[in-house]
Amino acid sequence: MCGNNMSVPLLAEAVTVSGTQKETAAVIFLHGLGDTGHGWADAMTSIRLPYVKYICPHAPRIPVTLNMKMTMPSWFDLMGLSPDSPEDEAGIKKAAENIKAIIDHEAKNGIPANRVILGGFSQGGALSLYTALTCQQQLAGVVALSCWLPLHKTFPQAASGSANKDIPILQCHGDMDPMIPVQFGAMTAEKLKTIVTPQKLTFRTYPGLMHSSCPQEMSAVKEFIEKQLPRI
Repeated sequence: MCGNNMSVPLLAEAVTVSGTQKETAAVIFLHGLGDTGHGWADAMTSIRLPYVKYICPHAPRIPVTLNMKMTMPSWFDLMGLSPDSPEDEAGIKKAAENIKAIIDHEAKNGIPANRVILGGFSQGGALSLYTALTCQQQLAGVVALSCWLPLHKTFPQAASGSANKDIPILQCHGDMDPMIPVQFGAMTAEKLKTIVTPQKLTFRTYPGLMHSSCPQEMSAVKEFIEKQLPRI
């Protein structure tokens, strides 16, 4: 491994699932509120491709307004989970910069941004969408599970400098999600179609699925990764 991880705080601690062959692509996957990268690293291992490196960073521990200011792993502060809740704009933007630093680090070490897929679940999926849509480097795709678009009222203007107007997005949502209702996911999909090429967005719902993932969803994620990050 070349390059110094210490200059990228999230990478020093991240759980990395290395490829079993020469790594020519990467998936950066962000966990949800209160979680760590370990669970998603296990999920990624179950669908791994031999030439892809999977990076699952841990969010910093911060007080979260939504959970009575308790300190827990969170990419940014959350005040509420409805489309009209106030949002932690500074925290979201800072978190996006920290994810872009991982992308830059991988590029310096031989995996260019256009061979990187950004993904996440719930709050992590929200951050992956925001980061990709405000990123000046072209990425290979976004996997957005059970999530929403942060600072949605600032789009499409917020994406004006982005290189990802044509990015493929796989958005998945359980239709029984009690935390982030599927209607919120559907509204997010409609909003995304005003920012990226609508034909590049796939929105899938899973019957009976709550705020979690399922094998059918993970196989859709694997297919998407294989399609957007073909072997080279």
